Amino acid sequence: MPELWTPICDRLGIRYPIFGFAHDVSTVAAITNAGGFGVYGATRRFPAEITAELAEIRRLVGDRPFGVDLVLPPGMPEHNSREAIEAEIPEAHKQFVQSLIDKYQVPPASAPGMRTRFIRSAEIEAEQLRAVLDSDVDMFACGIGAPPDAIAEAKDRGKVTLALIGSPHHVERSIRAGVEILVAQGYDAGAHTGPIGTYSLVPQIVDAAGEIPVLVAGGVATGRHIAAALAMGAAGVWMGTAWLLSAEHQAHMHPVNTAKLKAAGSADTVITRSESGKTFRQIRTAWSQEWEAEDAPSPLKMPFQDVLVGDLLGAIEEHDVEPLIHSGAGQSVAYFNEVVPVQKIMTDLVSEASAMLARQAAFLR
Repeated sequence: MPELWTPICDRLGIRYPIFGFAHDVSTVAAITNAGGFGVYGATRRFPAEITAELAEIRRLVGDRPFGVDLVLPPGMPEHNSREAIEAEIPEAHKQFVQSLIDKYQVPPASAPGMRTRFIRSAEIEAEQLRAVLDSDVDMFACGIGAPPDAIAEAKDRGKVTLALIGSPHHVERSIRAGVEILVAQGYDAGAHTGPIGTYSLVPQIVDAAGEIPVLVAGGVATGRHIAAALAMGAAGVWMGTAWLLSAEHQAHMHPVNTAKLKAAGSADTVITRSESGKTFRQIRTAWSQEWEAEDAPSPLKMPFQDVLVGDLLGAIEEHDVEPLIHSGAGQSVAYFNEVVPVQKIMTDLVSEASAMLARQAAFLR
């Protein structure tokens, strides 16, 4: 049987048009080594950590290509100053967070949380960008925002550039910025996602993008989904939730999150701004329910929400506060209920997609 392939495979030197996003080195390397294109989510890493971790991925994958993703939202504060942000957080929000600490008896964190290690700011973004641009990573991906200057320098340094977008209105801006690949991220997706469903979104972005390749994100879980993505005119798929239950990722996953992900169906996810201030799809837990309560304050904008809840989020996992432990995940989580190696996930995706594409020829006469 012919094997899954699109022209972007030859362009980027990969075997399959499957792009895998993950927050840990082992999983990213495994995706690339399995024939896909691994992309490392480095937004919450210090610049020196980014440099070291990209070098480690390169050691693990050799000459095979991989990428790195940064979130670069406009409008962030100029400086990495926690004190300046804390001074502007309303007292009512601080009191609400304290009420959660008291209700669930959460001990203090022993260190700043993942979202409070540093402040999302122009200062940090510039340092992170420098670490990425000075590395030998093959792709620079923008999860939120696509600064034209950064895109131009990345291209000058031989890196492929990519941006995730959730609306047809974002296509023109991304093209003007010089982005070479677009990811159409539908409502089904985990973490930062938009309001338009994948099936409605993708054809519009494909049409607007013209010759620029488009990848599909949001609800992609099986080979059938990959075949559907290609039928809509996409060049490949971008997957994140698929790797959460990979064997490689378990060293970075709280056991309670593993159990919740295994048990979750598509309706067990919820979009909330309580995580970072931006829309963020995650598993529904007491955390999201508390922020949906009538007496809960509206989440603050990024990075104020980051600072408001960052240490608490760290303490929740550090001290195993089961009701509040949660993970970002897309609606495709329903298709994943056991821990398996990345290689098996990739093999199953390719096998089913290849079979489905072969079957589709039977519908022509």
